[in-house]
Amino acid sequence: MKSQTRKQVLVTGGTGFLGSHLCERLLKDGNDVLCVDNFFTGTKDNVLHLLDNPHFELMRHDVTFPLYVEVDEIYNLACPASPIHYQHDPVQTTKTSVHGAINMLGLAKRVNAKIFQASTSEVYGDPKVHPQTEDYWGYVNPIGFRSCYDEGKRCAETLFFDYRRQHNLRIKVARIFNTYGPKMHPDDGRVVSNFIMQALQDQPITIYGDGTQSRSFCYVDDLIEVFIRFMASDDDFTGPMNIGNPGEVTIKELAEKIIDLIGSSSKLEYKPLPSDDPVQRRPDISLAKERLDWEPGIKLEEGLRKTIPYFEGFLKG
Repeated sequence: MKSQTRKQVLVTGGTGFLGSHLCERLLKDGNDVLCVDNFFTGTKDNVLHLLDNPHFELMRHDVTFPLYVEVDEIYNLACPASPIHYQHDPVQTTKTSVHGAINMLGLAKRVNAKIFQASTSEVYGDPKVHPQTEDYWGYVNPIGFRSCYDEGKRCAETLFFDYRRQHNLRIKVARIFNTYGPKMHPDDGRVVSNFIMQALQDQPITIYGDGTQSRSFCYVDDLIEVFIRFMASDDDFTGPMNIGNPGEVTIKELAEKIIDLIGSSSKLEYKPLPSDDPVQRRPDISLAKERLDWEPGIKLEEGLRKTIPYFEGFLKG
């Protein structure tokens, strides 16, 4: 018999970087958690410490196929999120975003579950508006190397809002900006993990372009907090909502900060900027502040100090 006090929560992509942190938080908050993953980029290592918890269940499943379970809430995080991984099999990346959204929305409709979509700042493409607000429609190349991810996530948002309009489904759509922290994949090609791994091994720090392009980095604990607040908010508040840290830093400044924190002898090495790589990325989080009383509390240097030991441990094996 299902507990009347514990929510049954499904997390797709639950063994990934964000998913595993979310599973931990949901269990801490007293929920039953069903973690679903096909292990394309996620790893069981991220949730090994949860396997003995009687309120946690791990299922190998690909969201491009239907799933039939009884749940109260769904967090749809399934999709490779770094260019190296999502460009490895771009057709499958698009299918994961689009078919995965269709299958999870179908499940939510069948069981009357509230459903959260982990969308992305990539829906804005290479933005012509700075910082990016939720009413900006974006500047996206539909046929480029990044399009499988960018357009897949854009289509997923379309499906979520059409399910809302057509079936009155309870949806939450969050546009996630750059996030970092422990459990990031060390070879995912993202700047924080790349720079830390290179600096720890005193290798050259690879910067694509001249390093003046900017990003905003949010520590994972801040991000998971707003996930929980958003899901608990009134059903009429659907988003889309930007979530991230509005503090902006250039890629060169990030590299220099990481070298300094580690005490590395690494030097900067410049390479050509990949096509469609955004020049600026910073969220306007006014909506999250207004509706959820949320803003990130962990500064970049503090977050990096929390993250570096994870990668040190990874290198030590």
